[in-house]
Amino acid sequence: MVDEQDKYNRVDNPIEVEQLLGALSDADGAWIRLERDDAEPQPVLVAEQRPGEVLVLDIGAVREIAGELRRGQAFRVLGRAGERLLRTEPIVAEAVREEGGRVYCDCPYPVTLGVLQRREAFRARLRPGMEVGVVVRSADAAGSIHGDLRDLSLGGCQAALPLSSGTRLRDAPLPLEVELCFPNGVRFIIAAQATRFNTDIRRHAMFVGFRFEAPSAEQERLLWQFVREIEREVARLDGTLAGTVQPSPLLTPSPGAEQPVGWRAALVHPTPMARRLARVAGYLDAQALELQHGGDVDPAQLSRHADLLLTLLDEDREAVLFATRCMHREPMPVRHGLAVAAHLVDLMGGPRVTPALRKAVAAAAMVHDLGKVLLPAELMAATTLDAPARARLAEHVGLLVERLARCRWLAPSVVMAVVGQINERLDGSGYPDGTHADALGELARAAAVVDAVEAMRRARADRPPLSLAEIYRTLLRSDSPFDPNWVRRHLRHFGALPVGALVRYEGDRLAWVQRLDENRRPVQVELTDRIAAPETLTGEILRGPALARLGAVVEECPVDA
Repeated sequence: MVDEQDKYNRVDNPIEVEQLLGALSDADGAWIRLERDDAEPQPVLVAEQRPGEVLVLDIGAVREIAGELRRGQAFRVLGRAGERLLRTEPIVAEAVREEGGRVYCDCPYPVTLGVLQRREAFRARLRPGMEVGVVVRSADAAGSIHGDLRDLSLGGCQAALPLSSGTRLRDAPLPLEVELCFPNGVRFIIAAQATRFNTDIRRHAMFVGFRFEAPSAEQERLLWQFVREIEREVARLDGTLAGTVQPSPLLTPSPGAEQPVGWRAALVHPTPMARRLARVAGYLDAQALELQHGGDVDPAQLSRHADLLLTLLDEDREAVLFATRCMHREPMPVRHGLAVAAHLVDLMGGPRVTPALRKAVAAAAMVHDLGKVLLPAELMAATTLDAPARARLAEHVGLLVERLARCRWLAPSVVMAVVGQINERLDGSGYPDGTHADALGELARAAAVVDAVEAMRRARADRPPLSLAEIYRTLLRSDSPFDPNWVRRHLRHFGALPVGALVRYEGDRLAWVQRLDENRRPVQVELTDRIAAPETLTGEILRGPALARLGAVVEECPVDA
């Protein structure tokens, strides 16, 4: 319900009222205004709120109004929560009292609040799992650029675009045309100008701010509707409105509706499974960005995408394992987390692993490295680390565990093993706690092996990627801090030339291993002509006699995937 006189929205949900009033508890967060023509707002403090009972104001800074309040002068409590202005209905004090040198006003607890969005300034920021596509076109018809919407206001928006789009947008004739593509099929087109460019090398992305050009009254009405729907969906996902509202129709995919095509989805992927796995990678990337903005890991979205990963593994495990080698546009913590999750779930598979445990392992492994996005970029790029730098690196574990607090469905024992202890070592040389073998369970030991193998297969600032032979020799040394039983199980399960390995055959032919037989020997490969990550695959797929004609494998060629 909207008061047409002043455009305040009436909020009467008790949970939302309590949370909004809680935002006024900060210093300088609230004012009191007497209900008379000459009254000006005066600062007060929200000292206590007991929902449904009383709201206690500290009026010590304006004690001169205590007499009027005792005589029944009506007033409103005003405040600000982010970009929202709040006010109560007119109320009358139940008591005005002095205590410990302070003056307190006990008020009836508000049943409703008026909330005014400052429309021009308010910017609704999308959360992980909220997928709205952006298509940018220029007047010279030089092609379209696909992106993902990050935030939206009446005046403009921010989008994540491919890193290569910056030059095209800077040189494009104005105005640009921006199309917002919502999951339910709604499309909205408006003229805009690119005003801000922020490059993120680690994401291979550019965050571009757009200013809308002279929107019409109808466009402004629609924009405000979109902003409000995004804000409402964020509140629902955060739990503020849990159980009180249905998912936003605007942001819910409709059967048959053309789905948004963000910039990651628009990329060419080497395989169909890589294209599908990119949706999980896109979620993890958005979650990483949310962490950098101070947010937590969203429990519903983590659950949803862990289910998606498991569905893909059940459908075609080898296609998924190969697809983890095809992720190139995401930050390293994202692609590493995906690879560890897929391989750890696959290694731990068996009849004794319950569906709940399998899902928890997948979810924890997917996000286990995301705490690194909260560390300085120069630390992650360092070729050597002294003791203080190693201590700083270890902080990423605790930072992520804190952000997982809302994921109550995730078993604490799994979080401890896969997130908290994946970097621990049998000899106590690991981090963050230097835990020794006797305190490390089987899941932590298995996770450490999978994590190490996947990390060593990728290039690092101080070394190139290692071959599987080098990796297994390192992990099976007599002084290795890894559990030899799990190293051997890893080798037996995935093979010496696993899915995703690039191998050289007799005659100098190169091929990607895509499938293995029951003896863990390559049974399907795809030819390639270069030693590079599989960004595109256009070679011939060989099986059976055609594969046998390649002869024996001469070597594995390590590739930083």
